[in-house]
Amino acid sequence: MKVLVATETTQGARADDYSWATPGELVMFGLICATDLRGVGRGCGCGRGFAGLHSERATTTAEVVEWGSSLDDLALAFRDSLQRGGWLESATAEEADDAVHSAVMEVLLVADRYPAGTVIGTNLGNQYVRQEAAAR
Repeated sequence: MKVLVATETTQGARADDYSWATPGELVMFGLICATDLRGVGRGCGCGRGFAGLHSERATTTAEVVEWGSSLDDLALAFRDSLQRGGWLESATAEEADDAVHSAVMEVLLVADRYPAGTVIGTNLGNQYVRQEAAAR
């Protein structure tokens, strides 16, 4: 299965790029603040970022890669990140399971659209190719 990981490939190609996540770490889509959603004023840039599961830092670039572990391992990584970030703190067990499932599925559905090696960006829930995968 394909997943998304932080990458520095194509970083700096856009003036509004940022990369604070650890290259190679799993990433997911984070929440988007109201300012970024409305597109008014100067938002924080969260609408353009991927959230690193381990570092809890963000990046504007992610690479599609083949995941060698199981779906259960992937869900465990997402759950651990969400728990450490406090996102599951007041959730019931069912709500926590739903949040983890939704976050995992969102990444899997996006990653499945592209060949491994493709570098993508995101903007308010819309993904785009920043660099095509190298020909094999």
